[in-house]
Amino acid sequence: MSTTTLRLPDELKTRLSRLAESAGTSAHALMLEILAEAAQQREARAAFEAEAEQRLRRMARTGEYFDIEDVRPYILARARGERPAPPKPRRMNSEEQAAFKASLKRRAP
Repeated sequence: MSTTTLRLPDELKTRLSRLAESAGTSAHALMLEILAEAAQQREARAAFEAEAEQRLRRMARTGEYFDIEDVRPYILARARGERPAPPKPRRMNSEEQAAFKASLKRRAP
């Protein structure tokens, strides 16, 4: 295990100490827990964004997409515990697909 030194503003250190005391743990343990949670959240966000990017590229390539009006009843039925047939993808026409691809190029860094 490695050691890292953090310089905390006094106010933050006081807040962390109070939280740790109310949780019955040490400030060190609380900070480790908070850092682990933050790292997990950032990793999950990065994975979500990578998957979204992959799906956008596939959508541009195939022209297939799902309309919210098709997806909403499916999701609501699943939430009720039902097992509905998944919605069928729609397909963009060639002009829509070209415009979509162009919009992706404009937003690229």
